[in-house]
Order: sequence, then structure tokens, then C-alpha cells
Amino acid sequence: MKGIVQNGFGDPSQVLRIGEVETPVVDDDGVLVRVRAASIHIGAVYGVRGLPRVMRPMFKRFIADSGVIGQNISGIVEAVGKNVTQLAVGDEVFGSAKGAFAEYAATTSEAVALKPANFTFEQASAIGVSAFTALQGLRDHGDLQEGQHVLIAGASGGVGTFAVQIAKAMGAEVTGVCSTRNLEMVRSIGADHVIDYTQQDFTRGKPEYDLIFDNVGAHSLKDMRSVLTPDGLLLANGAPAPTGWFGGLGHPLKVTFASLFSKQQGRPFLSMENKEDLSTLRELAETGKITPVIDKVFPLDDAVAAITSVGEGHNQGTTVIAM
Repeated sequence: MKGIVQNGFGDPSQVLRIGEVETPVVDDDGVLVRVRAASIHIGAVYGVRGLPRVMRPMFKRFIADSGVIGQNISGIVEAVGKNVTQLAVGDEVFGSAKGAFAEYAATTSEAVALKPANFTFEQASAIGVSAFTALQGLRDHGDLQEGQHVLIAGASGGVGTFAVQIAKAMGAEVTGVCSTRNLEMVRSIGADHVIDYTQQDFTRGKPEYDLIFDNVGAHSLKDMRSVLTPDGLLLANGAPAPTGWFGGLGHPLKVTFASLFSKQQGRPFLSMENKEDLSTLRELAETGKITPVIDKVFPLDDAVAAITSVGEGHNQGTTVIAM
């Protein structure tokens, strides 16, 4: 089969290649998926670059034994192990798998679920790391409640577009922050208010937000907290692009330290993909409460260009590779 193989760390054009690798063989608890689409999260780009360098041992854990990269998939079940009872050959599924950027990927029945019937394969593949991050950030770490006012910085990106929609589904009043070209898109996915950061600095406003979900990290923590209500919370999910051995880690460390002294400062978090939240996201999708914003769809042969594009950081929503 054909897949995107990583050899070392560095610029995607230098360390990625389209190669022929063996089709995975699943064990008794496994599921083999014929991949129809796979989405790209910014974390995958950092994994290819191997930045910051101190994180390279962890990045290696997300690469399949064949060297194929990628995590979020949608496709058709090709084979199942003898212990798998929830899925059958021919089922259309979405979820996660090591080595997603290939024609076939092996995973487990716990890591995938039936694809939302109203979604294309491209849309279903986009419900990955970004959607889990938005859901768990707002619900579990931000404790967002119905009627609260939430500001989402970076509202036009992969996490931000899901965060706007999930916050609305939770009954919040939503303000999205984005650039001029993305204003109408952010409004179209449900934001009650939209701020153009090229024209207005929202940190110069009055304290009015119960939660700020920051996917950018462009303002100081002090300035961000200045527009929170007295019981409001700043949840940091964004940071400058990583560099060198430790570059990019300073921001989350600063946030963690600040959280020890300010009740308004939430700690950084890592989203965890799990079966229960996969089902929650599927329900939100099938009821029309979330719809992925797809920036571009690339064929597998252009996957290196797709990954490079995501790394440039100006995507509107999610970029997808179609098989």
C-alpha cells in the first residue's frame, strides 16, 4: 500500500516521502480500516519537525512501525479481529489510528466509531484532535455553563472552529477573535460576536468574559485576565511555534506557574481521545450542532504539501488528505 513515511525529523519536504509499505495486519482485538480521508492537526507538523527537540521521544510514539504518520481517519472497515463484535466489515467509521496517512490503517474498536451518517468521509476525518481539544477544554477544564460569555481566540483555526460550535451547543454566548478574512466564516458557524484582531485589541475592553479559551498565546496572561469577570477563567491552549530544544515550552510553563497564584488562570491540558467523547462528538455531528470547517483537501500524493501548508499557520479550519 501507499503511505506517507517519515525518516528523521526536519522540514517536511526533506524528511517525508510517499512510499510503498506493507498493509498492516490486525490482531484479535484490532480493526483494519481502508482509509478514505485523514485530517492534519498542527501537532502532526511539530512531530514531523521534531520541535521542540526534547519532545522527540514522545513524537516517535505516534509513528506506526512502518514509519507512516498521521492520526485521525475516516474510512471503511476492511477486516476485524475475532474478538471485535461492535464493528463489521463494510462499516463506515471515523476516529484515530497510528499511520493514518496511508491507504490502510490498523486500530482498535475502542478508537473508532460509526461515521455520522450525514457527514462525508472528509468531514468525519476532521473530528479528531482539534474537536477533542475543544470539547474537553470547554467542558472539563473551562467548566463552561449555559448562559456564560466565552471568548475564543483563534476562532478560525482547527480547534477554534469546533470550540465556537461546541460552546454554542452548550448554551453559551460566544465571541470569536480572528483576522479580517475569517470574520464571516466565524459568524456563519454560530459566533454571537466577532472581533477582528487586526483592528481591535480585545484585551483593552471591559471585564465581561466568564471564560477565555486562548488558542493563540499572543497576549500576556495579565492582559487576558484583565477582561475576565472576577470569577472568570483563562484557559491557555495556544503558544508560539516551538523551536530548538525547549523553545515553545516557556508559555505553558509560565501558565502553569501563574495558575498557582491566580484563580483566574487555568492550567495547560492535553486532550485525550476516548470512546465516550467520540460518541459525544458523533451525536453533536448527527444533530447538526457541529460541522467541520474544511480548509483544503489534498490527494495523498500531495500530502507533503498539505502538511507544509498546515505548518504555515493560516488555515481556515482543518486540512484533509483524501485517499
